[in-house]
Amino acid sequence: MNDQDAAEQERDLVFEYELDAPVHKVWRAISISEFRNRWLPTSDLVDEEPVSCEPGEEVSYKMKDDEPPFLLSEVTFQVHPNDDGGTILRIIHRLTDERVVQDQRRAANNNSPCLMQAA
Repeated sequence: MNDQDAAEQERDLVFEYELDAPVHKVWRAISISEFRNRWLPTSDLVDEEPVSCEPGEEVSYKMKDDEPPFLLSEVTFQVHPNDDGGTILRIIHRLTDERVVQDQRRAANNNSPCLMQAA
């Protein structure tokens, strides 16, 4: 792991859950809009269609805040079988709004060498 990977992980919210349901049921709950809408309403999404999808494994949606400053983010759901016939559900929520991401990249100081100026 390099420093950039560590910095990205610090910005992301990552949750992992062990569920009793089989993978195919969990996949349906996160990928079919009629089921997903029960716990992740379409009104919270920029678009009902996923940003990316690897069927049966991972799906990502673009989200928006419903209050100012209306920040944009991306939530990714990953499903994997566990040893007991259930599912490991991993949720990764990443802030992607350019207004915030640019501010995070800016150093607190100017990081330039100190030079003396001629009078």
